[in-house]
Amino acid sequence: MNHPAEILPPGAARCPGPSTAEIIRADGDQPPAHLTEPSYQFLGDADIAYARYTSRAFHQLEKDKLWTKVWQWACREDDIPGPGDYFVYEITDKSVIIVRTESGAIKAYPNACLHRGTQLKPAGSAGRSKNLRCPFHGFTWTLDGALSDVPCRWDFPHIRDEDFHLPALKVDTWGGFVFINFDQDAPPLAEHLGVLPEHFANWDLGAKFTARHVRKLLPANWKACLEAFLESYHVLETHPQGVLTVGDANSQYDIYGDSVSRFVHLVGYPSPHLKETFTQQQLLDALLGEGVVEGIADEDTRLRVPPGGTARQVFAQHLQQLFGKAYGKDFSHLSVSETIDAIEYCLFPNTCLFPSLLFPMVYRFRPNGDDPDSCIFDLLFLQPVPDSGVRSDPAEVIELDFEQSFHEVPGFDPGLATIYDQDTGNLGGQQRGFKSSTKPGQTLGNYQEVRLRQLHQTLDKFLGKK
Repeated sequence: MNHPAEILPPGAARCPGPSTAEIIRADGDQPPAHLTEPSYQFLGDADIAYARYTSRAFHQLEKDKLWTKVWQWACREDDIPGPGDYFVYEITDKSVIIVRTESGAIKAYPNACLHRGTQLKPAGSAGRSKNLRCPFHGFTWTLDGALSDVPCRWDFPHIRDEDFHLPALKVDTWGGFVFINFDQDAPPLAEHLGVLPEHFANWDLGAKFTARHVRKLLPANWKACLEAFLESYHVLETHPQGVLTVGDANSQYDIYGDSVSRFVHLVGYPSPHLKETFTQQQLLDALLGEGVVEGIADEDTRLRVPPGGTARQVFAQHLQQLFGKAYGKDFSHLSVSETIDAIEYCLFPNTCLFPSLLFPMVYRFRPNGDDPDSCIFDLLFLQPVPDSGVRSDPAEVIELDFEQSFHEVPGFDPGLATIYDQDTGNLGGQQRGFKSSTKPGQTLGNYQEVRLRQLHQTLDKFLGKK
């Protein structure tokens, strides 16, 4: 007898049982329509070559045709709040200064003096400066990029001020993020964002600040590291402690054009892999026993599920009250799904955004300089600005090396630290496995791993590959 998946069209097979959309509708509230409108596309089933993760030539192709052509998140607006504030962003071997001018505008310039090329600001630095002055010979530009001082100007009669303006890169903002693009002919950022502004209508990311920022080096190619966070297929094996409260195999996967994808990963619903049945009270007790993200203390573990109610409903209401008190903000307008589910959007090429209350994370994965075998992982937790409008300064970056654990981050929730250690613990072995395998590529699931395939197909459009 054929397996059911073998008699269905490619990509049509789904985990048995209720779908994510059905479970969200059963919450009985009014979630945004897009959460219960699947947007899946079958994108093929060919293997993805391991050389895309290991080849120096492929890495060089990405340097030449991806990172110099694509909109990419460089910093948060909070990183440059006032005139003179600057932030140095680095991608592969390029360095960019993002600066707030006296008028409040945001500018981005290649981090290189037009005299003899010295970086105007140190790599990885941030701070405040009244101008952009070369530390080598003192050539100086205003924050608007105009040449303002040339020591021994008499020796440079061939310099015309209008020709020595710092070249400005394309820069735009959305949701409190500052994006840059090296390509002057790139389409507008709004076109690249696709459905994000619409889908994030209930979540003004610009009205949040960075409450925690962890940066960790990972021992694998940036794509492999990103892909580890694009599917829930790994949860059963990698995070076995969480299968009682997360519906892993029935997560919903959505594709929106070339640049955006999403999964909706249920919380308060057991894994379909489990054979046992559980009462709603058992599910609620398990949720409460796991604690709440990022140090918000759970004050009441005696909550009860009323007759006809669900663990998801009770847990969501509890968190709205708990976070509302902690953050000085009213969250009662949010649906159950917007409150507790792991709703993750990926914006090509390397950014993941979570809009829900319980999951306030943002991820970014960049090549570690010129090394195709390692990656820089930025993990941010965005906290809502209170209704009072008082905005805290963004948290300082905590740096972790390859072998360091998330448990070493001061104040980091231990349960979350374990999850991130588990998520990143497979990556070194995967990168080494790419190089050891006699099979030339990875074989992806048609549904649960469709977001990985979309990543590579969009990448190929930048690289000029069919």
